[in-house]
Amino acid sequence: MSLPSVAVSQSPEERFREYLASRPKPQRFTEQQRELVEHIFQKHSHFEAEQLVEELRAAGKLASRATVYRTLTKLVDAGLLRKIEHGPRTIFDHDYGYPWHEHLICEQCGTIIEFQHPGLETVLKDITAQHQFRATGHTLVVRGVCAECNAATAAQRRRLVM
Repeated sequence: MSLPSVAVSQSPEERFREYLASRPKPQRFTEQQRELVEHIFQKHSHFEAEQLVEELRAAGKLASRATVYRTLTKLVDAGLLRKIEHGPRTIFDHDYGYPWHEHLICEQCGTIIEFQHPGLETVLKDITAQHQFRATGHTLVVRGVCAECNAATAAQRRRLVM
């Protein structure tokens, strides 16, 4: 499923600049951070920090590994990215400019499938209301095995039986 982008009032860069300026100790927006934000939001894809470092190097951009990691943390804090923990991997996903969505992660091949279901939001609203809980966000990651890996396993079993 490919998620459509949603209309937002600010570009990711403008939103990040605003976040940095509004911190208790305002921070400046650097050229390296601008390049990072631009690169990350050029396309909707899940990525790991080291993957981003390599992509930036290949593109001839000079952001240091430390700058990448610090900026990713700030982008998560600013609500622009979502961090998904999957075992030892930390995967980043766009949170800003895309509708709320959940993830299925294949434990064999690492495929990430995005999904939405209106019933899920209804259940979460009911549960939070029942407990008088004011939710500020949630992350649902369902781990398992994708259809392609299931098919490959089934084919392998058939070959062993024959």
